Amino acid sequence: MDLRLTFNEDVINYDKMRPTYVKTLFDDIIHFSYLNSKMTALEIGIGTGQATMPFLQTGCTIEAIELGKNMAEYVKSKFAKYINFYVTNADFGEANLINNDYDLIYSATAFHWIPQEIGYPKAFDLLKSGGTLALFWNHPYMEEGEFYDKIQEVYNKHQIGFKSTVHRFSEGKCLDIVETIRNYGFSDIEYKIYRSTRVFNTQQYMSLLNTYSDHRARESESRKVLEAELTDVINQYGGIIEIKDTMDLYLARKP
Repeated sequence: MDLRLTFNEDVINYDKMRPTYVKTLFDDIIHFSYLNSKMTALEIGIGTGQATMPFLQTGCTIEAIELGKNMAEYVKSKFAKYINFYVTNADFGEANLINNDYDLIYSATAFHWIPQEIGYPKAFDLLKSGGTLALFWNHPYMEEGEFYDKIQEVYNKHQIGFKSTVHRFSEGKCLDIVETIRNYGFSDIEYKIYRSTRVFNTQQYMSLLNTYSDHRARESESRKVLEAELTDVINQYGGIIEIKDTMDLYLARKP
């Protein structure tokens, strides 16, 4: 199974449950790129458009690339009133795009699906000189403690083929990503960290889990058992689970 396509299976749930990003993150991208209504931006892996509206509201033209057909159709309808929005259902690596044509290229929790040797050189070629590359991700985790330990026991029990989403992001990884971006010819590179908190009841958390590719890729019965065991633990601790979000943003320019 191509895990990239699992996001395409439940578009409404994905749009409802996946996190957006803090306003400051968008403000920082817009400020760094000097984005305005005369510019053109390319969004790679738009999904259901959680990161799109702040850029649309600048008045710039946005062209989006989305691998999932259902998601591409969804955002076409979602942003139908914006004459400055276009979406293409395609694989970014294979999409026929014009070099030196974009003032901003950005990707929200999607660029890691593209092999580095394809994604970075193509983004570099597509940007105008002086154009901005903005990559950002969201990393959810839980505070450590007894509740965390019980949740982790369930994840560990079902470890084969499944990666827990309750992990803590190491800021040390930022420097590795910065170095990768630099190695592909970008300059003026900087990174920023943002934090927020989300609270879910048991049903909401199960819905959230079903937006993650490694969870959806599990065999149906195995997934039901995992969800039942997680539900039991969460309900034992009051039926509420708190997720901390660490968002990392990388900004760079094409010389």
